[in-house]
Amino acid sequence: MTSNSLMDPIGRLMGLRYKSHPWHGVDIGDEAPDTVTTFIEVVPTDTIKYEVDKVSGYLRIDRPQKYSNVVPAPYGFIPQTYCGKLIGKYCAEKSGKKDIIGDGDPLDILVLTEKDIPHGDVLAQAIPIGGFRMLDGNAADDKIISVLKNDVVYGAYKDINDMPEMVIRRLKHYFLTYKDMPGLSNESEITHVYGADEAKEVIRLSIEDYENRFEGLRRALSTY
Repeated sequence: MTSNSLMDPIGRLMGLRYKSHPWHGVDIGDEAPDTVTTFIEVVPTDTIKYEVDKVSGYLRIDRPQKYSNVVPAPYGFIPQTYCGKLIGKYCAEKSGKKDIIGDGDPLDILVLTEKDIPHGDVLAQAIPIGGFRMLDGNAADDKIISVLKNDVVYGAYKDINDMPEMVIRRLKHYFLTYKDMPGLSNESEITHVYGADEAKEVIRLSIEDYENRFEGLRRALSTY
């Protein structure tokens, strides 16, 4: 899709009539990376792991949850981000590992809140407070940890280091075990837990990776 096709009258009509693609058609927000729009895919009550289909933009069933290990908070991704060359390079520099690449997906984010969000397929405003430098084999798979904007309980946290250690350990345990399958090796590891400033840098790089990958699509959509 080119910028010109987004600006023609038919493109405008389709934008009004049809649902925006949650990865490309939802804006990350003017206050990014301090506050970001997030698309929630799964919530703690889900016994099925849902994931956005990259082509259609609809939620699809990724896999049933085979164990009692469920996502500890609403989880999804940051629209108009991409984990490409810059994310891979940054991860390699920080972890000291070689030949790291971005995983080719939008940047993952977990949103801490005291409220029960009953289902995914919703947008939320989140404030990044830190993240996990996670590797899945040789692919950078960062997990941004955030708090729901104006949340009564978690909204007071400005940095992941302000949180109780047990909460951080619980989140790490989930991300290190949620892909476990009988008979298969799990190559995931978390090399570092980082704070708010570094999380915002990861988001900035993922925005730049997105611009490089999709050739100015975000700028075209912002003026659409």
